[in-house]
Amino acid sequence: MQEERFYELIAGETNLQPRQVQQTVELLDAGNTVPFIARYRKEVTGGLNEEQIRLVEDRIRYLRNLEERKATVLESIESQGKLTPELKEKIEKATRLQEVEDLYLPYRPKKRTRATVAKEKGLEPLAELMLAQELQEGTPEAVAQPYVNPEKEVNTVEDALAGARDIIAEIVSEDAEVRKDIRRFSYHTGLLTSKARGDKDLSVYEMYADYKELVKRIPPHRILAINRGEREGVLRVGLEVEIEDVRRKLQQKYLKNPKSIFVEQIKEVLADSYQRLIAPAIERDIRNQITEKADEHAIQVFAQNVKNLLLAPPVHDKIIMGIDPGYRTGCKVAVIDQTGKYLEGRTIYPHEPKKRWDYARAQLKELVEKHHVDVIAIGNGTASRETEQLVAELIGELEREVYYVIVSEAGASVYSASEVAKEEFPDLSADMRGNISIARRLMDPLSELVKIDPKSIGVGLYQHDVNQNRLAESLDRVVESAVNYVGVDLNTASKSLLKYVAGINNRIAENIVKYREAHGRFKTRQELNEVKGLGEMAFTQAAGFLRISDGDIFFDSTAVHPESYPAAETLLKRFNLDAQDIKGNGQILRHKIQESEIQISDLARECGVGIPTLEDIISSLEKPNRDPRDEMPKPIFRSDILKMEDLKEGMILKGTVRNVVDFGAFVDIGVKMDGLLHKSQMSNKFVKNPLDLFSVGDVIDVKILNVDAERGRIGLSVMM
Repeated sequence: MQEERFYELIAGETNLQPRQVQQTVELLDAGNTVPFIARYRKEVTGGLNEEQIRLVEDRIRYLRNLEERKATVLESIESQGKLTPELKEKIEKATRLQEVEDLYLPYRPKKRTRATVAKEKGLEPLAELMLAQELQEGTPEAVAQPYVNPEKEVNTVEDALAGARDIIAEIVSEDAEVRKDIRRFSYHTGLLTSKARGDKDLSVYEMYADYKELVKRIPPHRILAINRGEREGVLRVGLEVEIEDVRRKLQQKYLKNPKSIFVEQIKEVLADSYQRLIAPAIERDIRNQITEKADEHAIQVFAQNVKNLLLAPPVHDKIIMGIDPGYRTGCKVAVIDQTGKYLEGRTIYPHEPKKRWDYARAQLKELVEKHHVDVIAIGNGTASRETEQLVAELIGELEREVYYVIVSEAGASVYSASEVAKEEFPDLSADMRGNISIARRLMDPLSELVKIDPKSIGVGLYQHDVNQNRLAESLDRVVESAVNYVGVDLNTASKSLLKYVAGINNRIAENIVKYREAHGRFKTRQELNEVKGLGEMAFTQAAGFLRISDGDIFFDSTAVHPESYPAAETLLKRFNLDAQDIKGNGQILRHKIQESEIQISDLARECGVGIPTLEDIISSLEKPNRDPRDEMPKPIFRSDILKMEDLKEGMILKGTVRNVVDFGAFVDIGVKMDGLLHKSQMSNKFVKNPLDLFSVGDVIDVKILNVDAERGRIGLSVMM
């Protein structure tokens, strides 16, 4: 019954049908992976995509955890003998963890407070008298006199009244309705403030030296920047709220009798309760709330950038030279063939301090001619642009066409020192492995980047400041999504790539590679069942995402799942086609279906599958060897260098989007520094989120707005 309520709740939040939510949750509970559900269980979910399934997965997990917390809270309060039917109903109806914690606050076991000390002194009855506010004659001092007890350190009537006020202050501060009301008021009207601490160097925090902004309007990147400044001890951060408005709210609830002799005492209590107990707690709550939202936003931006980088198109059939630039330690050079196999590597020293420019160029030329290099991939780190100049000179000397590309080297050093790199190149030093990674990133970004912790890929903003567990979970999901979207060649994929395939973990990936090494190429998908540890469930999840080119069964080279092979065979026979026909012309099947004028629903019934599955089969057979990345923008191949001093305002250039953040995008236009395409220059219309317009890897035409050579800044606008 409880689960059904969850389905209704999630459906209302997501504009889905409760039945869709229920069936999706049941699939997840049965151990099915999100990529598998999204691709091969469309009939069951009603065609939900990965994003919708993830949303259902996250919400059902939250609600189940919330239910567990409610049970713990109810048990705790009941054990104290304080659980009333009204309180139980409020807790059971709560839909947010914050509501439950607010209701639990008065009953939560706590350390000794001023209020608990006052209760130990016997002052609770006095506090109840004061809070009731029924007495209209006499004085508070006279009422408090009987509670004076030097043995309990209540030496004066003021001691008694102060203790009673402490008890009331805690009661007010633990009022769930009060907290909820003040939290809402503070969020909607409060100002987040930051001020410089002393004479510390502000550097990047200059704009926050004396800063105020409405909490509800402050954008995520500013929240994260202020938080970082606070952590570094540069900024003092607080929440500014109209105290008089809050006091009025408290007095409206707690001043019950204006004629009571305790009116002034209650006013004093309310002021103290807010300033000492409520305000600090509310400030923590709100700052945690906005930080959590900022974290989620930053994680989403980072995840989207990582996904776009992973889905960058591969460079097929090229001999690639990778160069990891450096000054003192030299530039590491490696050549790989069309399959990514390492051919040869060297270290050259064209820059400071050795400055062996001509000899370095000669060594590069020798390697290019010896291995027939087609493209040179240059890492974008230290000494990148100086190395680019060397390569441009080299290309000018060559008789055959050779191009170069600037490649992000973020995480290359992480990879080069990893166990994966040591396994791949046990005879090479760590500093020689990074240049191979740079070359392979151009050849096949997805296959190479999965070897690196996604956090090290370097296309985020404040990724080291956000919740690291949530970031890791989100990025793992992104990598899993990208890998399964593209599909994996079962006979060439590395362990690092295989472990992200739906249903396959690290151990199974390792066993697949061992099986391949022992038995040679996989000839069919069914052969996977011979792999140790890969059971029926894992096979079902993984098989459709694993491809076998030139195997024994044609369908194994497509995205058609083995469970749908009978349907695919029926479909081909229905139109007198076979595998050879499809290999020769993937469009032929769709043409024959269109010519027959048969209804897709009737055809699905004939094949024994649902309409979504049939449409996926047709699409898969239409492009049997399709790599969706081939439709993405290709990298910019250059043959000559552009210098900062060559840039002029108004110049039109082609650039590659390297990073997308809240306030714009950084674009590589072929000079030392990436230019900033601010979101105000992205469109004639207001741009709320730059990710709606641009993605990492996009190749775009930009116009130079301004150049600040001294500060290394370039302003850009997009050509509209």
